[in-house]
Amino acid sequence: MFRHRWFEKMMRKWFPRWLAFLAFFSTAAGCQNGMPDPAVPGIAESGEPETPAYVFGIIYPYAHPLYEWVTRQAEETAKKHGVKLIVKAPDEAHLEQQIRMMETLIKQGVDGIAIAPVDSDALTPIISLAVENGIPVVCFESDAPRSERMAFIGTDNLISGRTLADKLTDVLGENGMVILESGMSRMQSLQKRLEGFLSYIDERSDIRVLDVRYHEGDDQKALADLEIMTENHPHFNALIALDPISVSQSILFWKAKGLKQYLLAFGLTSEVWEAVNNGQITYVVSQGEARWGSMIVNTLLQLRKGKKVDKYQDTQNEIFAKDDRVDWVLFE
Repeated sequence: MFRHRWFEKMMRKWFPRWLAFLAFFSTAAGCQNGMPDPAVPGIAESGEPETPAYVFGIIYPYAHPLYEWVTRQAEETAKKHGVKLIVKAPDEAHLEQQIRMMETLIKQGVDGIAIAPVDSDALTPIISLAVENGIPVVCFESDAPRSERMAFIGTDNLISGRTLADKLTDVLGENGMVILESGMSRMQSLQKRLEGFLSYIDERSDIRVLDVRYHEGDDQKALADLEIMTENHPHFNALIALDPISVSQSILFWKAKGLKQYLLAFGLTSEVWEAVNNGQITYVVSQGEARWGSMIVNTLLQLRKGKKVDKYQDTQNEIFAKDDRVDWVLFE
């Protein structure tokens, strides 16, 4: 009887303490196994991103340093507004890949899409489908004017082409021979750029265009085109590079061959700026690339909030030559 009462007394005294000890031990073990107590403020969400206010998709024509710069600017603006970006770019310019990327973003139910279409007509139906599904779409660099896109961010490429042609006449006068390398033959921006260039020199000079070639998004073809054109027309006076790939490959080709002819280009990158300042590129037309990223995010934000935006948002042409000053910080 005495032993029984003593046991009951000890259990009443020590059993609760043993339970507390076991609970503490289990919690400590859980922490060591990477399973923090969710009741402790701030621990459960460490390493977990906050839920974004919106999710926007950006689709480029292809991967290139020019678009990496645009992405950095877009990310800076997106971060300020709690926006998540999904950035996509085919390894090479590829219509079917851009269509699939659009389809994926529509299925994901993103809050907005920005695209530089490689083929305006072919991408018009999928752009319009996104808008019909309640997703605002804006085009940048190259437009799809027959689609339901809600804004275009870029320049008037007809004027851009004429602007570069004007600078060509500054260096060649009214006579000379030129070769041209362009990108995707069905990309609206490049079609307009070429049209503006050719119309200006036809109206204002006797400059002859010896050859026009398209690399269709293939950098190796662009290099091969340059080899063929310079061999076929050794007395040419200037090369016009109409898109980022053409420009990058032209810089490499000029270095390798030690060419001294004039090189006029579109699109400002750190590589291009270096080539301008070392005399390889005579003139470059920037189409406000430094503003594209922030304008894309801000425009999609306004549309997502139900506000009106300008259908055409001009990023403006700027012409740079050696010893010119760039007033904005480039390629940090």
